[in-house]
Amino acid sequence: MIGTPDMCRPYRKAYVVKYLGVVPYEDALSQQETLRQLRAEDKTPDAVLLLQHPHIYTVGRFRGEEDIIAPPENIPILPTSRGGSITYHGPGQLVGYPILDLRANGLSIHKYIWKLEEVIIRLLKDFGIDAQRNDTYPGGVWVGGQKICSVGINVSCHITTHGFALNVNNDLKYFRYIRPCGMRGISMTSMAELLGLPVPFDAVVHNWIHLFSEIFELRRVTNTMLSVEEATTV
Repeated sequence: MIGTPDMCRPYRKAYVVKYLGVVPYEDALSQQETLRQLRAEDKTPDAVLLLQHPHIYTVGRFRGEEDIIAPPENIPILPTSRGGSITYHGPGQLVGYPILDLRANGLSIHKYIWKLEEVIIRLLKDFGIDAQRNDTYPGGVWVGGQKICSVGINVSCHITTHGFALNVNNDLKYFRYIRPCGMRGISMTSMAELLGLPVPFDAVVHNWIHLFSEIFELRRVTNTMLSVEEATTV
């Protein structure tokens, strides 16, 4: 498991991060908006929410409904403000929502997305999985001809919301009811499918935090992290 040397580098800008467990999608949207407003008012540092969602399909701001095939009736479909098309979230998938001030970090949208992808690519490499970007289908991470991580973001007043979804141990059958990310003839994969066994989820979370700190050149702090309740009462 990777260590956490980021705590020892005080010259870096601070950010806060927390793994929240399984969170309903609508609650995560509310939490992101609260943190976005606080970040825009400079009342909190950059933050990242890491979590899992119950089963849900989400549709991008400009497209996605045309890529619904026949999803199970008991799984909701929710429109969102992120980019991209339709995708699936469910237990066993690591979802990350960075709330970052791009201007304060000197990042363009393109560079921000590149760095998000780079975190995933290096994380997968640490687990023995050779992953890469796909120039034909930008915004995500691939292993060969299969997609393993989707990226869809929103930027408002240079503050980011939404983020990435990495397939770790989730059941891939739910992707069969849609055309993920609007792609035809493309299949999704997961870390568990590629490795042939379940992956320790806490190790994925731990390594993601370390790599995010390194690649974004941020210093993780723990004593100022806002909980969901704290974020809504500041």
